[in-house]
Amino acid sequence: MRILVVGATGGTGRALVEQALEQGHEVTALVRNPARLRLTNPRLTVVQGDVLVPPSLDAAVRGQEAVLCALGHQQWFRPTRILSEGTLNILEAMQRHGVHRVVVETALGVGDAWWQMGLYYTLFVRLFILPFYFLDKRRQEALVRRSGLAWTLVRPGALNNGPRRGVYRQGPQVGHWLWTVGISRADVAAFMLDQVMDARYVGAAVGIAN
Repeated sequence: MRILVVGATGGTGRALVEQALEQGHEVTALVRNPARLRLTNPRLTVVQGDVLVPPSLDAAVRGQEAVLCALGHQQWFRPTRILSEGTLNILEAMQRHGVHRVVVETALGVGDAWWQMGLYYTLFVRLFILPFYFLDKRRQEALVRRSGLAWTLVRPGALNNGPRRGVYRQGPQVGHWLWTVGISRADVAAFMLDQVMDARYVGAAVGIAN
């Protein structure tokens, strides 16, 4: 399958590229700085582009069968629309080129899952440490829902760099109001890849955690 990975130099994005190649997919990685990816494979195409510059996205999106979006950034402490505007540009490029399947990584604690990351994240991290980040993720989710595409929102718990275990809980009710749940980026990547061929969560937001 021809798959575009957006955010390929981030933790989840790199795992997506590696695992998609392991599974035999034809992978395109959209990156701002190709030198940061440091992966080579005959089935990997690296395209330099910026999600905030719409014309730079067409070459990456054209001809794909699915898009896996793992956008992130580290501008956490000021208002930003990087996630929402970048995602909107990707969605519009998909519409232009007739690409319909999109799987987007967001987070537990967004939207109707606001209570599912435990008291610490709900009352402290989301409200006082990362309010702008979570606000933009909420806008990002709303844009995906309105896109008219075959979308899935994947909401992981607190991310870590642990190994891929292949055992995790999934579904709209994953999480807990009292304690924080977590999951490795490698497991998130594996789950996102599974959604490319699975229609169970099309048009749904699904939580995932160990």
